[in-house]
Amino acid sequence: MFLINLLLLILPVILAMAFLTLVERKVLGYMQLRKGPNVVGPFGLLQPFADAMKLFIKEPLRPLTSSSMLFVTAPILALSLALSMWIPMPMPHPLINLNMGILFILAMSSLGVYSILWSGWASNSKYALIGALRAVAQTISYEVTLAIILLCVLLMSGSFTLSTLITTQEYMWLIIPTWPLAMMWFISTLAETNRAPFDLAEGESELVSGFNVEYAAGPFALFFMAEYMNIIMMNALTTTIFLGPFHDNLMPELYTINFTVKTLLLTIVFLWIRASYPRFRYDQLMHLLWKSFLPLTLAMCMLYVSMPISLSSIPPQT
Repeated sequence: MFLINLLLLILPVILAMAFLTLVERKVLGYMQLRKGPNVVGPFGLLQPFADAMKLFIKEPLRPLTSSSMLFVTAPILALSLALSMWIPMPMPHPLINLNMGILFILAMSSLGVYSILWSGWASNSKYALIGALRAVAQTISYEVTLAIILLCVLLMSGSFTLSTLITTQEYMWLIIPTWPLAMMWFISTLAETNRAPFDLAEGESELVSGFNVEYAAGPFALFFMAEYMNIIMMNALTTTIFLGPFHDNLMPELYTINFTVKTLLLTIVFLWIRASYPRFRYDQLMHLLWKSFLPLTLAMCMLYVSMPISLSSIPPQT
């Protein structure tokens, strides 16, 4: 039974990732006054399957002086971690209802740094290594603010469980009392998933493709799939934390539709940002985090900690 549930979780995620690539190309196409993919199948709907077939039937290449084990392990690890983050997500019921679901997701996203570092180092290429090092620095840096923002949200909800977060938003979305944190969270998720304007890990114009420059065919496709799964995952997490969908045990279909629409809208905002903003310089990227986001999130965290204490000290009115 568990294996069936696992398949019912993994297959829709993989299908959503495949069609996200089509949605991205279509949305960017129309934003740039062109059509996007429209030849393979009706309205280009078979384009993701054609791309997958092309990538997985090509011969995978491996540099002669690369570290074989790490070179092969890195893309497999990236995809495995991207899939494992979906385990505690309530959609409307999680695969495993973890008490520390949010910490599990944070830990799994942190482990994704290893796949990037291993791929860059094992390629034995200067371009790949430079791309991996700055991708790791970027990912680790922005996880600091993500963790502090999550701490603020947990202080307000009083639980580490994702399903409890939804029930605490029965009357009001958390984005309303915490909108500065929600904005910083959203920008940090852009940087965490290496999306424009923070796509310095894969800066095509200066690093030829960053940490995955030596990968081709199937292993490259695994990195590609992991990145797009992480995009959907982060937007689903944002929806759960800040836009808590209406949860009615009698109507899980309504919950699922609500959750899906909000996640899709947030994902389209990701694509809109890619079409609108130029890439940051690396010093600007780090300046934004360490000198803007980190002091602000720490101040907001202290505010949310002190507010209940201050309010509880006020004597009741007689």
